[in-house]
Amino acid sequence: MRYSRLFGKTQREIPSDAETISHQLLLRSGMIAQLTAGVYSFMPLAWRSIQKIENIIRQEMNKTGCQELAMPVLQPVEIWQQSGREAPFGQTLFHLKDRKDRNLVLGPTHEEVITDLASRYIQSYRDLPQRLYQIQAKFRDEPRPRGGLIRVREFIMKDMYSFDASPEGLDDSYQTMKQAYESVYRRCGLESMVIDADSGAIGGKASHEFMIVAESGEDSIIYCPKCSYAANAEKAVFKKKTLPKETLKDLEEVATPGQKAISDVARFLAVKPENTLKAVFYMADGKFVMAVIRGDLDINEVKLKNLLKCNDLRLAEDGEVKAAGVVAGSASPVGLKNILIVADDSVENGSNFVAGANKDGFHLKNVNCGRDFRADKMADIALAAEGSACPFCDGTFASKRGVEVGHIFKLGTFLSERFGANFTDAEGVSHPIIMGCYGMGVGRLLAAAIEQNHDEKGIIWPMPIAPYQVYICGLFLDNPVVRESAEKIYKELEAKSIEVLFDDRELTAGVKFNDADLLGIPLRLTISPRNLDKGGVEFKLRRNKESELVPLDSIVERVIATIKSESDL
Repeated sequence: MRYSRLFGKTQREIPSDAETISHQLLLRSGMIAQLTAGVYSFMPLAWRSIQKIENIIRQEMNKTGCQELAMPVLQPVEIWQQSGREAPFGQTLFHLKDRKDRNLVLGPTHEEVITDLASRYIQSYRDLPQRLYQIQAKFRDEPRPRGGLIRVREFIMKDMYSFDASPEGLDDSYQTMKQAYESVYRRCGLESMVIDADSGAIGGKASHEFMIVAESGEDSIIYCPKCSYAANAEKAVFKKKTLPKETLKDLEEVATPGQKAISDVARFLAVKPENTLKAVFYMADGKFVMAVIRGDLDINEVKLKNLLKCNDLRLAEDGEVKAAGVVAGSASPVGLKNILIVADDSVENGSNFVAGANKDGFHLKNVNCGRDFRADKMADIALAAEGSACPFCDGTFASKRGVEVGHIFKLGTFLSERFGANFTDAEGVSHPIIMGCYGMGVGRLLAAAIEQNHDEKGIIWPMPIAPYQVYICGLFLDNPVVRESAEKIYKELEAKSIEVLFDDRELTAGVKFNDADLLGIPLRLTISPRNLDKGGVEFKLRRNKESELVPLDSIVERVIATIKSESDL
């Protein structure tokens, strides 16, 4: 490809609305173009990389016996009502009507459609197992699209579904997919981690996320350096600090003028934060909830939402707090009535806590769970963080940032039961099919690759997913010798099926080098009068600072050998 014919333009300025590194570099390199919030066009360079990622995914899926199919984007809303997932997905679902006033949704995922297909075509244990996948556009009405391709409203996903006759069969499918996902990321040249995760609106009994490790990632990975435990911060469990048990003391009201935050109250009363109780107010499907936790911990809203089994959970607004009769900054469950109280199990780990007196400017000393208040629900609703104690060994948690690029779930039978997707065993007895689902964000994987591979100058593509393998930078192309040499190398490489972007533009060396670094193509060949006078071509890997002069008559062989070594992942 000649750069002079390439559709798209680079830009020097960092777009003001681009926060993540990948968003900035994708826009600056001219690889994507925004149409509206959370909706992007993939320009030719990006699309070449997307196709390479898709090819790797297809190869790994097909190795495991998966069959590719294509399912409709338009889905009748009734199948979402039948599955019971219309409400959990909520406003994320794009709703529309056809000309006959029938309600439809744009598919955010395809569990309903695939289960309907399974109910029609799987009848016997002889039809199992089955593994079916597609690579297709999905639609989710994200409330806050952000990060370029990280969180969008239209995106490309590989979604795969397994159907088995037994829990052991599901385990085999699950482990097979887990290994296939790891192979995909490895072949893309990326460092990944697999971690415990929450199933969210998809549902299911177990799930794992695959993270591309990147300092600029939006997700927090909690892991123990001493053992193999790793989880999303939303899912992670940890060992909470044990407090000594004390003889229960009488309640005592004390004045705390102007002290509202836990840190301020603890300092004012000369106690540690773990000796206080924190109250946080939520609205769960429109109902006011008070969540109570020890003062040294924070609420994990995903755990809280799962405990409440609600579709919508958000922090209560000031007006809603006042309407509930709660005094913000001095609140506790002591003496409250007609309010749902949810407590973290840490409130039972300790005694004689400081908590709000439900009077502005006052707190209570010596508050004890069971004696002074009772929780309607009690469970682990605490958020793990760096420094938390690992529950599986004596290690301490560390954290990394990452971008989620894959999520796998053990669905079990809850969808097959609702859609009547059953099979008969060898004795003729009917059973619901046991399902798993396995998603991988293709566009997000492209963005994550940039988050993990870049420097201050631009992208550094791993060879297997780079839009082109070689960037020929021709300088002073009005010089006939330079032009002839550049054209010759370009044609020889293309004849060897090497993917080449030939910068044949009449621009300065500085502009060309800047664009080469920004685009991040793995291997750059610079052809100039000075290099040719020395009998060679400047050979430089994008990830290296150093370059070398390679003789003109051996440059093609050197390029081929380098591409092979960079691609053997």
